[in-house]
Parts: sequence; structure tokens; C-alpha cells
Amino acid sequence: MSGIYGNGVALTERVLDFLWGRQQITLNNIANDDTPGFKSQYVTFEDELAARLSEASARSFAPRQAVSEAIDNTDVRLHTTRSETTRLDGNNVDMDQEQVELVRTAYEYQYMLSSINSDISRLKNAARTF
Repeated sequence: MSGIYGNGVALTERVLDFLWGRQQITLNNIANDDTPGFKSQYVTFEDELAARLSEASARSFAPRQAVSEAIDNTDVRLHTTRSETTRLDGNNVDMDQEQVELVRTAYEYQYMLSSINSDISRLKNAARTF
């Protein structure tokens, strides 16, 4: 999607995809709160995305294309929490932590939607002047 919209919109779109995945994992953890032996999971993408973007922007040749490729090639990493649990059934889901994560992800998602809506509105306004 980096064509006429640029890398900003493509980055926002990719982050929305990542946040959607994070929310699904958090909801899965909440759904398995009563499952004996279940180990909670979480996803990360921020560090890998930041590293790829930093590396891409440092390239002197075709930085826009390099940034676009960095955005497209960043993947979500799924991790399983192996921490000790105080529960007798072996489940380590912390409902307080999961609910905080769910709300945090929802706010981040809303912020990113607002950002992409603002970008598209600016593009529409710019196109109207022609």
C-alpha cells in the first residue's frame, strides 16, 4: 500500500494488524483462565519493527523502498510465559494483567485508527485543491 499513500499509511496499517493479533492472544489468555496447565502467551513486534526501520533508514540508496520492505517483512513473535504459578492447576494467567493489556491494546488501536483517518483526510483535502 505504500504507492501513493507513502510509508506512513503502510506502517499504520501494519501496526493495526499487529495490535489486532495482540488483542486476539490476550482474549485467548482470558478465555483459558480456567484451563488447567494453560500457559499465557503474548506477542511482540515493536522491537523488531524499530530495528528494521532503523536499519532501513540508514541505507543511503533507495531509503523509501528499504523502509517499505522493512515494514512488509516485520513479523509478530509469539511468546509463551513460563513463569512460576501459584495456582495448583499449573495455569499462570493473571487476569489483572490480561485486562490491563486488553485495555492498553484497545487504546493503541484507537489511536492508530485516528492516525490513519487523519492521514487519509489530509490526502483527500490535498486532492480537492486540484
